Amino acid sequence: MKEKGRKAIATNRKARHNYSIIDVYEAGIALVGTEVKSLREGKASLVDAFATVDDGEVWLRGLHIAEFTHGSWTNHAPRRTRKLLLHKREIEHLVGKTREGNQTLVPLSLYFADGKVKVELALARGKQDYDKRQDLAKRDAEREVTRELGRRIKGMR
Repeated sequence: MKEKGRKAIATNRKARHNYSIIDVYEAGIALVGTEVKSLREGKASLVDAFATVDDGEVWLRGLHIAEFTHGSWTNHAPRRTRKLLLHKREIEHLVGKTREGNQTLVPLSLYFADGKVKVELALARGKQDYDKRQDLAKRDAEREVTRELGRRIKGMR
């Protein structure tokens, strides 16, 4: 029976804090068998991962997929470079944007979509410290407003 829906494997929670997201792409990823088996067990980390465009191909670097516990000599290297599968026009668009400067490719999440492993890849610009502080202040203010509205609604009842 074929899997349906989306099942999260790993997310890069710090990416949205450290980068302002400009555009998001869904990319397939070229894997070997033991990597898929390890991902089904949920053993992956996007902490140091980033993507580069080399010779018209997009490569994911720094993604850690733990070795499969029941693997043999055919097991994979945990931090090997993996090829991302995108349409040619998407790759050309990414080449243009990353060459402009100030923009990078950051993986946001790794998940199964209908049984296939996908990566949510973001074209992002790095945030400065004051941008991060402004975002935190805005989030705290919004949280306080919703909290106060909740208190007023409960007080009126």
